[in-house]
Amino acid sequence: MNAIEIKGLNKALRDFEIKDFSLTLPTGYVLGLIGENGAGKSTTIKLILDLMKKDSGSVKLLGRDCEKEMTLVKEDIGVVFDECCFPAEFNAKKVGRMLSSVFRNWDNNKYEELLGRFELPVKKNIAKYSRGMKMKLSIAAALSHNARLLILDEATSGLDPVVRDEITDILLDFVSDGEHSILISSHIVSDLEKMCDYIAFIHKGRLMLSEEKDKLYEDYCVIHCTEKELDQIEKEAVIGKKLGTLGAEAIVLKSAVPSDIKPYPIDIEKLFIFMVKERE
Repeated sequence: MNAIEIKGLNKALRDFEIKDFSLTLPTGYVLGLIGENGAGKSTTIKLILDLMKKDSGSVKLLGRDCEKEMTLVKEDIGVVFDECCFPAEFNAKKVGRMLSSVFRNWDNNKYEELLGRFELPVKKNIAKYSRGMKMKLSIAAALSHNARLLILDEATSGLDPVVRDEITDILLDFVSDGEHSILISSHIVSDLEKMCDYIAFIHKGRLMLSEEKDKLYEDYCVIHCTEKELDQIEKEAVIGKKLGTLGAEAIVLKSAVPSDIKPYPIDIEKLFIFMVKERE
């Protein structure tokens, strides 16, 4: 069973649309959804969670149809949005009491352990929390009811590098048994590159690419060459390019690189940027 199966998802809004979006996340893995601001990451996540009604297509989480069985699905998923959704007048202890009545499998010991690990003041009103503190509270809550799938929208936003690294370790622990899965969107590509097994690029509501991260490293490379040398490479093999007075920089399929041009490793952020620029 896959953790997430999305087929032909469509949603038209007044000035934006998600179009023909299909995505699969196998159980036991982490998928990073990368896109610039306004690309459709948050809209896609709302559609997945049935918080926004789709026009067409299907979404299954943990084998269940989200439109028909979301009440059951909610027990098995933890969700973190880019904004804290708990009442501002609550404190962390009151959040725990509230969630213990919502989730059958609420683990208050786990919740209190995470509050301590994140050094959150449990009696302080959320209204007085910083953005980073609110995000840590949301993550602690999402990890405390034995969810099998986590869905996180910009979950590392507003956190300093040390805390982001700590959260990365917690999330990797979550999937280490092969039975738990994560979908995480972020504009901090370095975080996704560190933790993700699969990478998906979304741009203007369209899925440009969804692939195993290791296969991206295996299949693509960066080259530096002259414009003339670049023109000799098959156009279909050139994912994106940047031309300048000193020559060309391009991301291409390794299999298409001539023997006299040296290939260099890609990074995920550059691959995304080059693909976006090539389509505009």
